[in-house]
Amino acid sequence: MKKWISLVSIILVLMSCSNHDQSVHFDHVELVAPGAVGGGADLTARTMQHVLQQEVMDVPVSVVNKTQSQGEEAWRYVQQLEGGNVISGNSSLLITNHLLGQSQLTYKNFTPLAILATEWEVIVVPASSSIMTMKSLMDALKENHHPLKIGLSPRLGNDDHLSFVQAAQKAKVETSRLAFYVYGSSHGVLDALQENEVQVAPMSLSEAKDAYERGDVRILGVSAPRRLAEFNDVPTWKEEGIDVVFSHWRGLMGPPNMTQEEIDYWNQAIYKMVNTKAWKQLLKENDFYPFYKNSSGASVFLERQSKLYEELMSGK
Repeated sequence: MKKWISLVSIILVLMSCSNHDQSVHFDHVELVAPGAVGGGADLTARTMQHVLQQEVMDVPVSVVNKTQSQGEEAWRYVQQLEGGNVISGNSSLLITNHLLGQSQLTYKNFTPLAILATEWEVIVVPASSSIMTMKSLMDALKENHHPLKIGLSPRLGNDDHLSFVQAAQKAKVETSRLAFYVYGSSHGVLDALQENEVQVAPMSLSEAKDAYERGDVRILGVSAPRRLAEFNDVPTWKEEGIDVVFSHWRGLMGPPNMTQEEIDYWNQAIYKMVNTKAWKQLLKENDFYPFYKNSSGASVFLERQSKLYEELMSGK
């Protein structure tokens, strides 16, 4: 009899866990894109909208664009809400805006829901450059005379900038002497490389891809943990002796004080979404790579990223 009661208890617990989010029902879902229509954040949100409506949810899903202040407008909007039916995309801007004194918000003001995908960072030089490897680049940066000019966009404190700083620190370069020149766009940086206004540039792989395939630039290394299948001739930073893996990630978060049932609901929905063919096709078409982490994984990741970015921006 005791064994029977025990078995029934186990079954009831399992049923309770599997139906933990069944009490959550939204009349609609709103995805907030922290950027203009046509941009990366908007593209991510609209692909999510399509996949969630077609393959995951049975409620309307809408996209709202908030374009002001490098994501700040979107995040302040979500931070003031209650309930879990409105969620927002996020990125490293959530961390760097705060560290640069441009926002009071941090990831702690929200409920982390997921890390979705990543781009990888690359370091490029003109195809005609005498710099052939990451090692020779770092050796050149250590020289005291005629420092190399480093181009980046659209501002200091972004992932292009911080990834380069971290790589240089690992190579024992005095980063306070690095000479950065800021341009309005990656196209401006690539033009500056061709005109020899700058000699080297960090940027995301998607920004460098076309110029690399045309033969305009040479990619010295990629910040991924292993070589990428479609760029198998490009070594990783680790292979070049720089023990750094740097992800240019995109994630999701909701308002503060979401219930555990709401978090569970989104964990299940997002897990289903990232495993669909449509989502995987989006990643492929836009040179993004799978980097999925659920709510608890996203919380740990954001804490670690915040510490890393703070160290990089303080020069520690």
